[in-house]
Amino acid sequence: MDRMIAYCGLVCSECKAYIATQARDWPALEKMAEQARKEFGQPDATAESVLCDGCRGDGEHKGGYCAVCEVRACAIARGLANCAHCDDYVCDKLEGFFGMVPAARDTLDEIRASL
Repeated sequence: MDRMIAYCGLVCSECKAYIATQARDWPALEKMAEQARKEFGQPDATAESVLCDGCRGDGEHKGGYCAVCEVRACAIARGLANCAHCDDYVCDKLEGFFGMVPAARDTLDEIRASL
């Protein structure tokens, strides 16, 4: 499988939700939904709500936060492959996100260095 990089630098193709969705592994998806209900305060989480085809994928499922992500919306509006290609890299939206997921910054920095 090719490595799929989200607009924000997450590696979708390494995400448990993405992998389980592509494999149609319903027990794994239900386990993730249970985790979301217990650990992340999402009482309505279901296996269907964690289905994900990747934020840049053509599939219909955008799991969790991806469907409403402002970083994703901005990159789409600008027509970017990902945020590493943006003239405003690193913006305030990304700085906040990188505080939660520093590995995403490493991914985008690596891409940007190769441009």
